[in-house]
Amino acid sequence: MSSGALMLDLEGSHLRREEMHLLAQAEVGGVIFFARNYEDPQQLMRLVHEIRRRRPDLLLAVDQEGGRVQRLREGFQILPEMAVFGALYERSPEEALTAAHRVGWLMASEVLALGIDISFAPVLDLNPGVSEIIGHRAVHADPTIAIAVLQAYIAGMQAAGMAATGKHFPGHGSVAADSHLDLPIDHRSWAEIEQYDLQPFKALASVLRGVMPAHVLYAQVDERPAGFSSFWLQDVLRTRLGYQGAILSDDLSMRGAVHYGSVQERTDLAIAAGCDMVLVCNDRAAAEQTLAHLQRQGDRRNAAATQRLQGLRGHFRMHWPAQQQHPDYAAACQCVQRLRAERIN
Repeated sequence: MSSGALMLDLEGSHLRREEMHLLAQAEVGGVIFFARNYEDPQQLMRLVHEIRRRRPDLLLAVDQEGGRVQRLREGFQILPEMAVFGALYERSPEEALTAAHRVGWLMASEVLALGIDISFAPVLDLNPGVSEIIGHRAVHADPTIAIAVLQAYIAGMQAAGMAATGKHFPGHGSVAADSHLDLPIDHRSWAEIEQYDLQPFKALASVLRGVMPAHVLYAQVDERPAGFSSFWLQDVLRTRLGYQGAILSDDLSMRGAVHYGSVQERTDLAIAAGCDMVLVCNDRAAAEQTLAHLQRQGDRRNAAATQRLQGLRGHFRMHWPAQQQHPDYAAACQCVQRLRAERIN
């Protein structure tokens, strides 16, 4: 596994000459794919192969949550939003947990079949009806229901060979602002956050291999957003919750992060707080500035960061289209079709 601290994105559906140069740099540790990088499974497999041929150590990622956040669609199963499982759980817990396991397996197995290591999933945020950007991406408002469904979903991912990455620590669902567009500020006390939003992360810390912190400022708790806060990442996540996996920043180009200086300063803050890898996406100039900064500064992370990132590597058991011949595939697809017909209040 690369020790590179930077995960960046690509401009299109094939590698450009300048991107080949970027990916050759040791400080680059990963690539995240977006919808613009995808035409169909065969095209993406060729792109992944080209990247792997040049840098087999890179961590390859995508956001494949389901619902409105699903980057790979053509040729893939269209996955339901996570709130569907929560709604189903209210009527039939056993059916909901079976469905969550099957869909977690399906999502992970399809992504892995193309050679991609991880989907940044699942969302561990709760949905008390405050945040539109989270909304139905979250399982439920009730932590008990959310935790039960998420346990089953993660078990399905793991059965397929994919590590789970929980987001957005310590919880983005209780603030209205969208961190893509602004810096959300949560004015609640530590006790309120700990007793509610933090519960899924606390319950699932031992089964997560990745965590992505929120670009949210919890003003009564710390002066910096969670992704730039050693209190949240070291004192709470690592010490109190006992989390041992990798920490990957959310995109440092998001508006929720830019309040904290240049992209170089944001990179320094994230790594100093405890992030093992930083994402800089949808801004090539910022990614290049971050890369140059890392090259000048050298690696300031401890040696354990490489080991933690190693835990995110996918176990590639089936290639496309053999994955679709797996005995569990048909049942998982039928489950998805039923769930997509579900209505969420």
